[in-house]
Amino acid sequence: MNLSDLDPQALPRAAGDRTALEHWRGLVGEIGAEIAGTLTSALERIVALTSSGRIDRTGLRALRDEVGRARQIGIESQQLARLASGRLRQAHECVQLADMLSGVLSHRGREAQARGIAVKLPPTPPAEVLVDAPLLFSLLNTTLDWALDCARSTIELRIDVNAWPAHVRLFCRFAHRPVDQLDDGAVTSGEASRLDSMHWRLLQQTARSMGLPLERVIDGNGIALTIEFPRTVNEQALEGVSVVEIDDGFAPSINTKPLAGSHVLVIAQRREVRIEVRDALRDMGLIVDFASSVAEAIDFCRDGLPHAIIVESVLCGERFGELRQDIAAEVPQFAFIEIIEDSGALEMSGLAQPDVPRIGRDAIAQSLPSALLFELTRNA
Repeated sequence: MNLSDLDPQALPRAAGDRTALEHWRGLVGEIGAEIAGTLTSALERIVALTSSGRIDRTGLRALRDEVGRARQIGIESQQLARLASGRLRQAHECVQLADMLSGVLSHRGREAQARGIAVKLPPTPPAEVLVDAPLLFSLLNTTLDWALDCARSTIELRIDVNAWPAHVRLFCRFAHRPVDQLDDGAVTSGEASRLDSMHWRLLQQTARSMGLPLERVIDGNGIALTIEFPRTVNEQALEGVSVVEIDDGFAPSINTKPLAGSHVLVIAQRREVRIEVRDALRDMGLIVDFASSVAEAIDFCRDGLPHAIIVESVLCGERFGELRQDIAAEVPQFAFIEIIEDSGALEMSGLAQPDVPRIGRDAIAQSLPSALLFELTRNA
């Protein structure tokens, strides 16, 4: 990370540039410590494997999780630097917050269940906010990333609207200690380190870049997080006139790397196809995993779903159809893209088109990034 690329205006500044610089120096140190800690554990497993020549299924999964976590921290640090660069362009639009949050929770249901954590969101009236939709999608996923890592029991989410000013607020509350250890005692250094992880730092910076006030209250009994959305579309009527808090003073634009941090699973039997897809997605800031068979993909998805699946057409048989139906039952708008052998063909989903976009091998480099962007953002 080059500190000269960061925009001091995008940072909390209590005492000028020096404070901002110290903030980022400290943060770089935290990133290094998190990556080093995770990789040290992975290295110990590798040393044990080298000595014994054996590793069981549990150890192999733990090793994969540790390496994956280190990779995720690296990607999150890149996202954080991108957000703080001051060069982020946002395209604001009206988004139903409750609908997007419900979609994210449906998508992450397997992961929460695998961790033994219940996530509750009571029925919520429509709450429309004016935001950059891909950034909101990222904000909600990062909030859940952080909460799932820190929660020791149920995560409670709630959306409401302030009476005045009429701002939508998102609340998140959970216990960061086991139920039998809840008390009014101060947060320990170990707890503080977990609560201030890279997930939290990325959540802070995302909210700041979007102009959303964020407040976190921690005590011995739990954590209460509040995110406020000042730009709220209010459907209430005042003297027969609807009130809409919208500024028209912004120009349409695009968010650089809008899918950064999204998770994509590529199911491809042939190594050359995996390489072509990997190279096409290299500059999108994505987390990309690979499976060489549908059986591997089923195992991969068992404890959590990616945001999209790209599959080689030769593997689109009956077993993949069952996987697709299983996922669609949980997330109806889940994004699938099929890679076919038909040269440079590009068939997008939509009216009078296949329900799964199809891209020819020769069009992967040119068309796959835009097709993936379309499929994910239209479902956001």
